[in-house]
Amino acid sequence: MSLVDPPVAALALVIGVDIGNSTTEACIADVRDGEVGRLASSLTRTTGVKGTPDNTTGAVTAVRRALEAAGRRADELATVLLNEATPVISGLAMETITETIITESTMIGHNPDTPGGDGLGVGMTVSLDDLAGVEEEVPVVVVVGAGADFDDVAHLLNTAGERGVDVVAAVMHGDDAVLVVNRLTRRIPVVDEVSAVDRVPLGMLAAVEVAAPGRTIRTLSDSYGLASTFDLDAEQTRQVSPVARALSGNRSAVVVRTPAGDVTDRRIPVGTLTLSGAGRSLDVGVDEGADAIMEAIGRVAPLDDVHGEAGTHVGGMLAKVRDTMTDVTGQPASEIRIRDVLAVDTLVPAVVRGGLAGEVSRENAVALAAMVRTSRSRMQAVADALSDELGCETIIGGVEGEVAVRGALTTPGTSVPIAIIDMGGGSTDAALLDRDGTVSAVHVAGAGELVTKLIDSELGLEDRDAAESVKRHPLAKVESFFHVRHEDGTVQFFSEPLPPHVFAKVVTVTPEGLAAVPVRGPLEEVRRVRREAKRRVFVVNALRALAQVAPQGSLRLLGSVVLLGGSALDFEIPGMVADALAPYGVVCGIGNVHGTEGPRNAVAAGLVDAHAGMVAGPAPEKLQRQAAS
Repeated sequence: MSLVDPPVAALALVIGVDIGNSTTEACIADVRDGEVGRLASSLTRTTGVKGTPDNTTGAVTAVRRALEAAGRRADELATVLLNEATPVISGLAMETITETIITESTMIGHNPDTPGGDGLGVGMTVSLDDLAGVEEEVPVVVVVGAGADFDDVAHLLNTAGERGVDVVAAVMHGDDAVLVVNRLTRRIPVVDEVSAVDRVPLGMLAAVEVAAPGRTIRTLSDSYGLASTFDLDAEQTRQVSPVARALSGNRSAVVVRTPAGDVTDRRIPVGTLTLSGAGRSLDVGVDEGADAIMEAIGRVAPLDDVHGEAGTHVGGMLAKVRDTMTDVTGQPASEIRIRDVLAVDTLVPAVVRGGLAGEVSRENAVALAAMVRTSRSRMQAVADALSDELGCETIIGGVEGEVAVRGALTTPGTSVPIAIIDMGGGSTDAALLDRDGTVSAVHVAGAGELVTKLIDSELGLEDRDAAESVKRHPLAKVESFFHVRHEDGTVQFFSEPLPPHVFAKVVTVTPEGLAAVPVRGPLEEVRRVRREAKRRVFVVNALRALAQVAPQGSLRLLGSVVLLGGSALDFEIPGMVADALAPYGVVCGIGNVHGTEGPRNAVAAGLVDAHAGMVAGPAPEKLQRQAAS
């Protein structure tokens, strides 16, 4: 258990700062002889990705707001305590179980194991045999057939370059790309192992992209990258976007623009997940559904890593998660490990081809949330920047799960042993504090962002803000200009007419007023989708996270569970989780940190309490006395 320095003897002004995925919270207190006199708290939006130096700006803002709320000056501040905010990045994918079929596509793609060179080359395709006759100074992509010797290929490419021919890339049948590139006077991207190279059309515009080792392609795996490369209009870009998604996560690719209809049926499989853990690996197809995926994850738990099949939707999704982590941490993609995956069965609307009024059909699909967690090394940069900015000592002061349970213990009515569920935006965290002071904690993928995506997709909103509003607020149906019927059946009348744009619409009841939901279905369907999305994410994650920290893996051995985090403020999630835990005899409720803060500020308050030297045993009573005071 990681705790910070022992309590100080003299009065000291201390601030605990919790850097989360979405928000940064602070708790300011006077500490003397192990006693904590809480003064105030603050909340601000997290700047940058959690656990990176970009967090400094948000942390400084939170500290200054807490000082202002407490009426204290920055020069009085003795210590700032930071949580071990290791980066946790979640990625989401949602794919139909049936394969996506692209009709009348103008693109084809390829991804070998051993490409050569790097970069992007765009030019007209020409065969190696015809290269000697090329006189125009136009970029060309050379197509090399079967049986060509790598020395001869390199020589012909070099000779063409000396004549002024702009050779920008090459496509080969054999597997000699690296050998060819090593012999070129001008380094170009070369893709090999194209078994059907004789079917690559000549005289067509083509693009070849090879990424550096450990990276993935960026231009050809992006819809607008393809549009820029081939000068596509909006409709053509929409048609080729599935190709871009299929190429996501590849190290190399070839895309050739052919006459419309030449490629009439290109199937992009949903893909297979390879799960590694417990000394073995298992493959599971995404088309087998969420239950099969989660059952396979349970068989290899704890997970060491997850990979997706290259050239498939799920492979591209996991590769993008790794690329994002590489960008924000500088850690090589080959060292990034995916520690958890949540799979959820869902339904997504698909536009019916040939429909005259936007008709849609609902297809079975699987939504995936993947979580990456890295080392805490970059938090020291945040600590150093805070020290320079505020002119005081800054300490990285505790693992989130350990300090969160200490903050939760300030909730009136709690005692050790105690478990918490911290429900955030990207991950759901659980921790347990035993009577002997031992803390166990776990992070699992999937939280508020996945719920928003499920709602957005199932309702066909294509509007994240609207989906977020549906998630956060109750629903109603505007039945006249002067009354609405709420989702619980009650009717509310208004003395002034309602705005015309909400008439006869399903709306969300927000603090700012009524907001129309752009759906055709009835209120009952929108409510069902919202509740099912929350149940399949938050309830499922709460149960599986608690099972990993519970004694002997049994939920019946948990005494009480405190719900923390922004999602604990939701109007129905806490009740759904409590109902799910009720059969196990668990007392479950929303945290009220220090008796005043609600479910927020637990980690920040726990950092201060840990710094004051509180330990398990008599600590709960001591903390509760402070909360009451």
